[in-house]
Amino acid sequence: MAGGQLEDTEHSEYSAGFLIRDVPQDERPRERLRDRGAQALSNSELLAILLRVGRRNESVVTMSTRLLRDLGGLKGLHQATFDELALQPGMAVAKTAQIKAALELGRRLQVDSPEQRPVISGPEDVYNVVGSDMVFLDHEELRVLVLDMKNHVVHIESLYRGTVNSSHVRTAEVFREAVRRNQPSIIVVHNHPSGDPTPSSDDERTTRHLIEAGNALDIKVLDHIVVAHNEGARFASMREMRQGFDS
Repeated sequence: MAGGQLEDTEHSEYSAGFLIRDVPQDERPRERLRDRGAQALSNSELLAILLRVGRRNESVVTMSTRLLRDLGGLKGLHQATFDELALQPGMAVAKTAQIKAALELGRRLQVDSPEQRPVISGPEDVYNVVGSDMVFLDHEELRVLVLDMKNHVVHIESLYRGTVNSSHVRTAEVFREAVRRNQPSIIVVHNHPSGDPTPSSDDERTTRHLIEAGNALDIKVLDHIVVAHNEGARFASMREMRQGFDS
């Protein structure tokens, strides 16, 4: 960057990078969006459609995953300044403008149409909203989805960078936004950097503790999802596994 100007390298990247069409046809985000709808795609896949092309030795999907990982998910992507995002490997001005424009359109839609907020109907919806951004983190992190009466996501809170266990998790922090926004339910999500999403005994203790606290506050804990970078199971629903949940 010289004199405050960022060089736009889109054309050179396009000739040397990886296009979405380089991805096997049944895995291409564009085709999956067409056939299954945008809600079926992860955040990384949606971002890949915006970027169109990766860079040398890095596919566009891998590049999207890296950006979300390094910047801290969609929230970090949104909070990054134009220059910070443009200086990320493979970005530059054109791609940064595309992403910033898309994020602003999404923000305006949310403000204008609260009913368009994501709806959670099962664990896979949770994974698509936050899990795909968390699976590549090199540390544990806990996030809380605050839901309204129709299971629309009204807020996502990131808590605890490091080890997530029953001795670290503070009830007041987990339920703070649900109480402040007067919402009836939450879903708790955390990741296992080990790559295995199987809930631990401490995960179960944490879940039971949160459910008891939620009952006292009249806020329902709908699920506790554990996500991990695993070629088989990408996530585990502790409610479905009945770990920490009585029914």
